[in-house]
Amino acid sequence: MKRSRRERSAMRLYRPVGLAELLLIYRSGMRRFPPRLPEQPIFYPVLNEPYARQISRDWNAKSPEGAGYVTAFDVEDAHAASFEVQQVGARMHQELWVLAEALDAFNDHIQGRIRVIAADFGPHFTGRIPEDFSLRGQNARTQLKTLMGIHGYNGMDFHAEVTANHEAVFAHVPYWGQIATGKEPQVVEAIRMVWSGAFPEIPLGEA
Repeated sequence: MKRSRRERSAMRLYRPVGLAELLLIYRSGMRRFPPRLPEQPIFYPVLNEPYARQISRDWNAKSPEGAGYVTAFDVEDAHAASFEVQQVGARMHQELWVLAEALDAFNDHIQGRIRVIAADFGPHFTGRIPEDFSLRGQNARTQLKTLMGIHGYNGMDFHAEVTANHEAVFAHVPYWGQIATGKEPQVVEAIRMVWSGAFPEIPLGEA
């Protein structure tokens, strides 16, 4: 009997991304990486988590966006094997080089969803600034304070705010988990609870 795509053996790969790329991935349902820009002829997933974490910490978190997210995903072995492994430095610095025009087919062979497994943030991180509702115009740090206030007086409004501004929440929960103090960790946990009920198919990333 022919095995389904979900049952086929797969290679685990990692991709460090910034905030803008993360939001594009999120808008795909965590299924696809966005097309490359004209000045980006190659897509570079890496073969191990330490290398991805190094890029996230030392490059993406120090970029103007101030954010580095490490994503993990699985690609069908047979398709991944069609790309030669490139070593670009020390032994751990291994990548697959996927030409921009091959990225669409590469995305078609991703099994399951792309996941955020770690994140790094610089001191100037402002995040995704919403345009609607109570979080409108606020940076990531202020959003957590606002959500804490809403959580303290109205559970229904809290639920509505988290779901209405789900893009910002998805991007910021790892950041909030790292900076939360006092009673804020309880609010972050409440956000996770709302999310798990509203968007169970897309888990929130880790701090």
